[in-house]
Amino acid sequence: MNKTEKTEVIDGLVEKLNANNKIYLADCSTLTVEKVNAFRKQCFEKKISVTVVKNTLLKKAIERANDSKLAELIPALKGETALIFTDVSNAPAKVIKDFRKNGTKPALKAAYVEEMVFMGDNQLDALVALKSKNELIGDVIALLQAPIQRVIGALENKTGGEDKAA
Repeated sequence: MNKTEKTEVIDGLVEKLNANNKIYLADCSTLTVEKVNAFRKQCFEKKISVTVVKNTLLKKAIERANDSKLAELIPALKGETALIFTDVSNAPAKVIKDFRKNGTKPALKAAYVEEMVFMGDNQLDALVALKSKNELIGDVIALLQAPIQRVIGALENKTGGEDKAA
């Protein structure tokens, strides 16, 4: 890879890093080609982008990215790195956890989700527990509906009682 090609790759990575606020780094180094392809397929089905990148190029891209907080991911750039982008905060964590039922990899190296950095494989459960935007909206709607439903239920009981008394 010549210098021009490296520059193009770095520029592409910088664009992706700037455009995403849900970024995962994983280690797939001990997976067979067959298992890597199966992992990629699971990710593709969930609209998750997976790319294996050179650590040196990713490091330069992180250094040039708009968000300086991404620099906290640099210590995780050891060994083989799969760069994962998603629109749903916890989707990659769920895929990794589900995929690992058959083994120990892929391992989570680090994640950058909504301006928070998670370092190490021990953070996988915390990432799985994160709620997506739609899940949070559903929770808020349920909380807002609960008092209304109680009032309606109380009114129905009150009017239902009067009908029986008449």
